[in-house]
Amino acid sequence: MPPTAAEPSSRARELVRGAYDLHVHVEPDLAPRRIDDLGLARRFAELGLAGFVLKSHYAPTVERAAVVRAAVPGVRALGAITLNTGVGGLNAQAVEIAARGGARIVWLPTVDAENEAREEGPKPAKQPVWRAIQDEFAAAGLADGPVQLDGRLAKVLEVVAAHGIVLATGHLGRAEIHRVVDDALAAGVAHVVVTHPDYPTQGVPVDEQRELAGRGALLERCFAPIHTGKVSWDMTFEAIRATGPKHNVLSTDLGQPANPPVEDGLALLADRLLEAGFSDDDVHTMAVVNTRALAGA
Repeated sequence: MPPTAAEPSSRARELVRGAYDLHVHVEPDLAPRRIDDLGLARRFAELGLAGFVLKSHYAPTVERAAVVRAAVPGVRALGAITLNTGVGGLNAQAVEIAARGGARIVWLPTVDAENEAREEGPKPAKQPVWRAIQDEFAAAGLADGPVQLDGRLAKVLEVVAAHGIVLATGHLGRAEIHRVVDDALAAGVAHVVVTHPDYPTQGVPVDEQRELAGRGALLERCFAPIHTGKVSWDMTFEAIRATGPKHNVLSTDLGQPANPPVEDGLALLADRLLEAGFSDDDVHTMAVVNTRALAGA
């Protein structure tokens, strides 16, 4: 079981007021989740949080987000698409459709990334719930192999750039991340986010994170993998200090039943950063200023 998290402090709650959580996993989903879309929107409204991006490994979420916005005025739920096998991998038309529907983030492959299919390299001792789902697909003869970063990537980047939305690197490996950041920026993509660079299967060293930030990428710091011990708090603090708060963005990656409430994640992360010596301004920059910029607020 993950460690118990305390109730966030009032100071942290206030510091993250107006923030977007750009990475949540809530119901409906193929895996059990702690809360559903509408319930999360109501909790965000109560706490003064501005909105969230619905992430699914398997299906676009733009239509879900539109329903949430209509049902819970005042909280801006945003849709996304993740380019796994279920949407055709590096499918530029799927990206175009999602973008026209209001998608804010395009994640490159996650569960179907070649990086996740490799046997070598460090793997967390406790495997994520999606690995069991992937195994079920394979057992049913529905697995289609990993999504390769082939020539289709260029058209995907063209569509992302044309719509001015965010490209996130998903579960790509270290070398792939460098390539994608360079290709995306060269293609005119305005916002590139390196998804949890400290996670074991990404494993981007701090000096390379500094290089990526210097080239214009933002570095995502997710609460859930730190809280559960897959990424260390000290590593997180070191990486943020090395790259600077203006190049970092906070999210939660929450929604798992055993983890803290999704709506508490940003404030819990803020409390740990404050305890580590980061200033109120540092936290506000990463939790609010940068998330709002990526959300297009």
